Amino acid sequence: MGAVRALQRLFPEPGRLQFIYTDLGDPKAVNKMFSENAFDAVMHFAAVAYVGESTQEPLRYYHNITSNTLTVLEAMAAHNVKTLIYSSTCATYGEPDTMPIVETTPQIPINPYGKAKKMSEDIILDFSKKSNMAVMILRYFNVIGSDPEGRLGEAPRPELREHGRISGACFDAASGIIPGLKVRGTDYPTADGTCVRDYIDVTDLVDAHVKALGKAEPSKVGIYNVGTGKGRSVKEFVEACKKATGATIKVDYLDRRAGDYAEVYSNPAKIRDELNWTAQHTDLRESLATAWKWQKAHPGGYGSA
Repeated sequence: MGAVRALQRLFPEPGRLQFIYTDLGDPKAVNKMFSENAFDAVMHFAAVAYVGESTQEPLRYYHNITSNTLTVLEAMAAHNVKTLIYSSTCATYGEPDTMPIVETTPQIPINPYGKAKKMSEDIILDFSKKSNMAVMILRYFNVIGSDPEGRLGEAPRPELREHGRISGACFDAASGIIPGLKVRGTDYPTADGTCVRDYIDVTDLVDAHVKALGKAEPSKVGIYNVGTGKGRSVKEFVEACKKATGATIKVDYLDRRAGDYAEVYSNPAKIRDELNWTAQHTDLRESLATAWKWQKAHPGGYGSA
């Protein structure tokens, strides 16, 4: 199910579901948006989201994530909007000592991206204590895939390619944009020596938001990990990408990158038990094939088709 269709299922009445875009860095524009529209709830997705870039531009990340979240909360309070679904990240956990990660795992983020999201969570939680707001915080793991109906895909700016996700690097290699794929680290204490991550399909992620919105209750806060509960290695990911694209991808194995940790994966029991949500799209090849279809149809990003 595509992102738009999933939300339309929850709000079938004409005109009730609105997708509105504005500059969250401009409080006047945000307040104008709230003044001109009647909102039942806010899903706050908007944020820069590249760990590597955050280490190079930390102030931009704190402003874009933390300051802008404060702006949204102030506007919600001023206009009496009482439900917030907030997009957070497993990066708030940093480098946990034990796996899998549960919602009570200590949050000790190690980069500006994770720190900015943790600060935003703290602001939301502090504000919720003095209001009757319904709050749901969803901590994403590694998101992959595209809208299966072909409307949405990932298209980072060219200068962000070096900071991008492994799926983007695989697709660039398959397309010949880069000569090959660089995998850093083959001596981790994992089954094949490469890093292990929990990859969640974007369609499942959307459904998690739909379930969260449906279960949000006044004066209550729900915090959930959104992952499959299964770790996949980088080598597994690369092999799945080769099958999804049908391309021969040259892979260079290099030394570890500083700061990377061996494995990160979730325990999704809480979201399963409380929101009746379980990841359905767990075949790496299928998720990557859907994303590859969008990439081929939009080689220059959203400006091309």
